[in-house]
Amino acid sequence: MTLTRRRSFLGFPAVLPALAALTGRAAAQPAAKDDDEDPPMTIKLVVLDIGGTLIADHGEVPAAMLGAFSRHGITVTPQEFSEWRGASKREMVRHFVSREHKSEALIEPIYADFMAAASKAYEKVQPIAGAEQAMKELAAMKLLLATTTGFDHVLTTAILSHLGWQHYFVASISSDQVREGRPAPYMLFHAMEAAGVYDPAQVIAVGDTPLDLQAATNGGMGAAIGVYSGAATEERLRKERNSGVLPSVAALPDLIRRGLPLSHCRV
Repeated sequence: MTLTRRRSFLGFPAVLPALAALTGRAAAQPAAKDDDEDPPMTIKLVVLDIGGTLIADHGEVPAAMLGAFSRHGITVTPQEFSEWRGASKREMVRHFVSREHKSEALIEPIYADFMAAASKAYEKVQPIAGAEQAMKELAAMKLLLATTTGFDHVLTTAILSHLGWQHYFVASISSDQVREGRPAPYMLFHAMEAAGVYDPAQVIAVGDTPLDLQAATNGGMGAAIGVYSGAATEERLRKERNSGVLPSVAALPDLIRRGLPLSHCRV
């Protein structure tokens, strides 16, 4: 699958050498006669966040996490929590326990409390409108799909099993499968490894939080798409380095099919 992109959004600087190799153009060469167009970008893999990107976000995670902290004597404000949306939930617990100078022995009880509440809340999880149709259309384009998430493997498996979506993905990478969660790009790299895609310039990463976009930037992904169907507003997502911001993942297949420059999303 190819996506035509204009010079104004060649992607992140880190991927320019890879993109140059992909298109057969030396990175330092000036543009050809048509300075407004570049050769098509080859897309092989779309990596999708789960909470707020594929499944509806009705505040289940904040409620479960803030409740778990409160029951163990730690106060975390909603604003403080919002800065960690998209991050590893265990890393989040560790951070706030450390900030309050509490014993590390509290980390596992708080995390277990959160997991129990979140698992119950997601027993009736609902997809984002149009998300499954979007996955079907992306798969029909011969694109590989994977997921990354700040949830752990147990909760991720439960959510995807409930929805019957496991078959769409070549990999479902959770935060407990890497050394560090977002904004580190390690989950994206694991998804690439599972998909057999070695060039980050051939990957589109999609998510609903600033940390999703930061991870894509840090990993040199070919494109980072924000969706404001979840935790962050459109305004907040546009403050991060991005290749485009969409209302939801439902709009992604049409964008790719039309081959529009992703900069057209930046209005």
